[in-house]
Amino acid sequence: MKERNIQPDCWIYDLPGGWEVLAGKTDADNDLLSLETAKANDLWFHVHGLPGSHTILRHPAGGKPDITTVKSAAAIAAWHSKARNAGTVPVSCTEAKYVGKPRGAKPGSVSIKREKTIKVRPALP
Repeated sequence: MKERNIQPDCWIYDLPGGWEVLAGKTDADNDLLSLETAKANDLWFHVHGLPGSHTILRHPAGGKPDITTVKSAAAIAAWHSKARNAGTVPVSCTEAKYVGKPRGAKPGSVSIKREKTIKVRPALP
């Protein structure tokens, strides 16, 4: 089996406390980010019911983010979506280990389990 070392093209944002947010730029980048780059316990975000970037929240040392950090990552996911100019937007959040790809699904399409919905205003840090 060939080792894959392809990195997704994504926007990267640094949040306080050493947290990093990555948002995919294309459907193929979203697939790589969600299914290859994200570690099992990273948090995964996507605006609910609209096209947008798959967004990952991670910390180099692991750890658990506080609610402010989670909301900041959700706001970034909302910003990189078709809901950018909306008011308050629902964003789905789950651990990356609960993100999968249905057989035969097109690039950028995933299935998620154990999601929580966070309502935020689209914004960048």
